[in-house]
Amino acid sequence: MKEIYFNHDGNIDDLVSYLLFLQAPNIKLLGVSAIDADGYVDPAVAVCQKLTDRFNLRGDKLEVARSTSRAVNQFPAEWRTASYSFNYLPMLNEAGKVVTKQAQQPAHLDMIAKLEQASAPVTLVMTGPLTDLARALDASPAIETKIARLYWMGGSLNGHGNVVQVNADGSQEWNAFWDPDAVARVLDSAIPMQVVGLESSEELPLTDELRMHWARLRKYPAIDLVGQAYSLLVNPPIQTAQLYFWDVLTTISALYPEVVARVEQHRVKVITAGLAAGRLVDDPNGRELTLVTKADKEKFFQRFDELLMRTN
Repeated sequence: MKEIYFNHDGNIDDLVSYLLFLQAPNIKLLGVSAIDADGYVDPAVAVCQKLTDRFNLRGDKLEVARSTSRAVNQFPAEWRTASYSFNYLPMLNEAGKVVTKQAQQPAHLDMIAKLEQASAPVTLVMTGPLTDLARALDASPAIETKIARLYWMGGSLNGHGNVVQVNADGSQEWNAFWDPDAVARVLDSAIPMQVVGLESSEELPLTDELRMHWARLRKYPAIDLVGQAYSLLVNPPIQTAQLYFWDVLTTISALYPEVVARVEQHRVKVITAGLAAGRLVDDPNGRELTLVTKADKEKFFQRFDELLMRTN
């Protein structure tokens, strides 16, 4: 049975990803933690507690860890408020109480503890910045051997980023830009990595057709919740840009590798200073990673629906 630890940064896709992990069969979720990046960390932790109470199908013993990591470059505030809105959705609050507890240790220490206690090397899934993993590696280098594979949503290797700020040239992706040195620290490790970058999920846009599909299936509580959650996203992160299922592809690919239709092997390094800080670039002397370059749209949405329909 695959054992998984999930670290995320609390926006809609991250929280939907956690819901999918709670619904998935034939895995064990060792832990979950939230970092204060694309979503505000306190409501993100609260949402995870409530999702655990409502949708923990396997009955995994879970607490939610709160990260104490801080940004080098913080996401725009207007992007981050969705975590507050998600936390107010009626389905998550109808019980009137929260049972799942917050973990006593901060996220990077919780990650270390869960990895050390695991019975076999763990699948680590991260859909936000890599800072908690970098801190965990610094605090306990031996955990490197306890990670079977890291699935990360972050970066861009084609030079087209999503950061529009005065201190950036636009070539970098936000999860990498949040803390470029953390990316460098993880790249310095020997942890096998599969990366979903901005270029990885062009087959998987968020569309009005998909919203109507969820509306027709709202008798399933998890699908109803997902439809409500994505209705909170009115504007894309960059005006005129299309939203894609980057985080959810990372999550589902960790559960079902067949949703990935094509990958490339790259040797990369990260730029850590200057206007290009956070940009991943090909380098013959860099560390090797697997970059997802195409998703199987039919298989992806089939698995998406199957997982969400497991709760009646």
